[in-house]
Amino acid sequence: MDKGKQIIIGSDHAAFELKEKIKELLTGLGYEVEDVGTHSTASVNYPDFGKKVAGAVSNGIFDRGILLCGTGIGMSMQANRFKGVRAALCSDIFSARLSRQHNDANILVMGGRMVGDILAFELVREWLATPFEGGRHLDRIRSLDDIG
Repeated sequence: MDKGKQIIIGSDHAAFELKEKIKELLTGLGYEVEDVGTHSTASVNYPDFGKKVAGAVSNGIFDRGILLCGTGIGMSMQANRFKGVRAALCSDIFSARLSRQHNDANILVMGGRMVGDILAFELVREWLATPFEGGRHLDRIRSLDDIG
């Protein structure tokens, strides 16, 4: 399958049910989905799943990923510790669009307790459909990994 049509996804227990619904949406949109867990609502440590998704994106195994936890804050913090990862916590369409256009976000993060199914689906669709503009934004993106 085309690497651009592959996506990795992970969540903690708080967002497990939303992750399962998003997987169905992605499959319906023609994506091959790699689900790294969690696989139930049993309590887990969110960093374990954030590391799996962010590591795979950082290492170039996947171009894009989706992470979910209760608020999305913890997953964002974990994912952005990886070189080359630009994880964007989004809860509105405008942020999802600009995270791609201006920041070339490669991981979409959402809070399962913060957004409902319908909004989450719209966020995913918008984020996947929006290209990076490049141009003046490219130098800014490159400087994100420069921790001088």
